Amino acid sequence: MASGELLRNSEGLSPIPFHKNRRSTCTACFAFRLKLIAVSRCIRAVVARLTSAKKGGAMPNERQLSDVLSEFASTMLTDFPIQGILDHLVQRIVQVMPITAAGVTLFSPGFKPRHVAASDASALRFEELQTELGEGPCVEAYRSGKAVEMPDLRSDDRFPKFTPRALSVGLAAVFTFPLRHGSSQLGALDLYSDTAGALDAPSFSAAQTLADVVVAYLLNAQARRDLQDAADRSQDRSMHDELTGLANRTLLLDRLEHAVQRSRRSEKALGVLFVDLDQFKLVNDSYGHDVGDELLVAVARRLSALLRPDDSLARMSGDEFVVLCENLNGESDLSLVASRISEALRTPYTLSTNEVNVTASIGVAFAGRGIYAPTQLIRDADAAMYLAKRNGGNRHQVVDLREVHFFERRHTLKRELAGAIARGELLVQHQPIVTTKDGQIIGVEALLRWAHDGRQDVAPIDVVKLAEESGLITEIGRWVLEQACNDRHRWQRDDRARDVGVAVNVSAQQLLSPDFSATVAAVLRSTKTAPGLLTIELTETVLLQDSHRALAVFEQLKKLGVLLALDDFGTGYSSLSYLKQFPVDIVKIDQSFIADLESDQASRSIVTAVIDLARVMGIATVAEGVENAAQHGEVTALGCDFCQGFYFAQPMPASEFDVLMQLGDLSGNRRLPYFAT
Repeated sequence: MASGELLRNSEGLSPIPFHKNRRSTCTACFAFRLKLIAVSRCIRAVVARLTSAKKGGAMPNERQLSDVLSEFASTMLTDFPIQGILDHLVQRIVQVMPITAAGVTLFSPGFKPRHVAASDASALRFEELQTELGEGPCVEAYRSGKAVEMPDLRSDDRFPKFTPRALSVGLAAVFTFPLRHGSSQLGALDLYSDTAGALDAPSFSAAQTLADVVVAYLLNAQARRDLQDAADRSQDRSMHDELTGLANRTLLLDRLEHAVQRSRRSEKALGVLFVDLDQFKLVNDSYGHDVGDELLVAVARRLSALLRPDDSLARMSGDEFVVLCENLNGESDLSLVASRISEALRTPYTLSTNEVNVTASIGVAFAGRGIYAPTQLIRDADAAMYLAKRNGGNRHQVVDLREVHFFERRHTLKRELAGAIARGELLVQHQPIVTTKDGQIIGVEALLRWAHDGRQDVAPIDVVKLAEESGLITEIGRWVLEQACNDRHRWQRDDRARDVGVAVNVSAQQLLSPDFSATVAAVLRSTKTAPGLLTIELTETVLLQDSHRALAVFEQLKKLGVLLALDDFGTGYSSLSYLKQFPVDIVKIDQSFIADLESDQASRSIVTAVIDLARVMGIATVAEGVENAAQHGEVTALGCDFCQGFYFAQPMPASEFDVLMQLGDLSGNRRLPYFAT
């Protein structure tokens, strides 16, 4: 490569990116440009020296030296680390110079080595020996800024400590060249030889050129590192709150996004606490903004001390803080953290000029296993915090995210629900009910589903709420009854399914509506369904709303011959008294008790008591939510009559239940007592 070409390539640098609104980064860019100018000047000096050397005579290893400089030009804009640059360069120097080893030492103030590179073990030993002894040609060249020649160590007494030890291991000559930039001393380049003899003028000039190459490399690497450090500092400032040093909103959202992804993979829950100080404006107005800022810093420190290892803390703005909690086992874990924070913040703050008392309102949003968008999760926690403030502050408020999302879009859903039947969006799925002992199918529970926009994304309980609020519950309720009975009538065409009954959930508003019993009677007639094959399921809510009206409807239904089931039994306020007061045929034990049978003695005791009491009163029992063989074994041992849950089958369309009924010999199906005609 020609000298002029080398100069053009080295100066044809790609433009440095300019970051808008990044003042500190731009300053670093400017400094980087200045350093590149210095590098360019250094290159010009190298080229000038090469030109001068050529005019004076042939240079030793000229082609190899040119190759080294070509490498330098091609890698000037790379991000090679300084140590890597030095390690490579000393190896190449040995290849182009009449020496046996080479080393470089960069010094920090106080003559402490900052970087040491060596072409082999002997060179490394010589470099370390000089810094260890505090004398030698390397140290002298660094101190004086001048080259040091020792063509024959045997006749050189300038370094009485270094020279004898160097001679003892076979070193014969040393030539050292300072690494300097302007008035700054960086270190020195050492050329070692195991034979005595001086460097000729061209070799000496080439060595100084290589020393300047080292400097150019170092300046380039240092400039890039300075630029990266400045960019990192700017990035750090853009992600953190200036006052407290906590993560800001931008960093919080990034962390929350990754937390959601981790939650989906680990199946561990996460949640957010939105913390807002009560009456913070009063602190600013009473004591001034300096005290207010001091209080915010104190609050940040106190909150940080309360975090669990997996938690993250951020300051959103003003007196608003957000805590991201990961690896939760349940909502109770999140509420526990909120209670701990609320209690800790009540303790008075002793500031530089005043003692300040402050409390906080905390919004709690539990996301479960990563099923919500990060921004939505923060909005929900924020909404819960405002609810806590409206309730007087100094407390935490838990928000049900499903409820929040449902109410956000309920007006649209109510409008769309009005035409759901006509559009064919309402579906009825069936989940089998089986005998506990032998698993034979004796009935199904009809379950309403809304395939909204082709997806079943509206929870069944929300469909019922929408229907009640929009006055559609009577119409939709009748449709479900008719659909369930028609499906059952189709199964009856097969003699093997003649006694399979169907159970339909009824809401409180639907049951207490005028002429509900007349509607049931009309559906039974139109679908030609035997009353004893229809079970009306209801929860204790209906009994709490209007027990007198409910009792009257119950009696009307019993006269029709339909059966009554008390659903979710055990979760109400006075469940046992209902068994005596109301003509209930079936008790469905809530799945929350079944889920804990193996581990919770209280749940086991409750289930045992319900089964025993129901048996005495002639009431059948159904265990809901049986999801595995262990739970099935438990309810079988306790004497529960029937079971329902994913262990046996998930809810399915009527067509799939047709296939299920055809599997195996079901001719021996026994009829449930409450399904008998």
